[in-house]
Amino acid sequence: MSKIVVHIHSGPDLANKATLGLLVAVTAVDKGGDVTLFLAADGVHLLGCSEREQVVGLGTGDLKDHLDKLKSENTKIFVSGMSAKARGYDETLLNGYNASFAMPDALLECSLEADTVLCY
Repeated sequence: MSKIVVHIHSGPDLANKATLGLLVAVTAVDKGGDVTLFLAADGVHLLGCSEREQVVGLGTGDLKDHLDKLKSENTKIFVSGMSAKARGYDETLLNGYNASFAMPDALLECSLEADTVLCY
């Protein structure tokens, strides 16, 4: 089983990039990959998407659908604690996900252990 890290630092304002990253993560999960999602910078805003059609990419799908799939598959999600704090988020952002706040060393560690790292 391949270990894949998908690092998303693009926020909802870059809908195509953000949804593409999540679509790739979902596809890797569907193919049996061991996927870790790391959200940093404006990417931390993605977990705040609570409704369908709030963020939709052109040909890359609905952000909420992708997040729901990752949630149902219990995909590990790291969220940059520094990025979240700087953007006004607290632990409630993580509710319902297999998610935790992490520092940059966690991104380095999981990247070094992965077979593939993809950034969006």
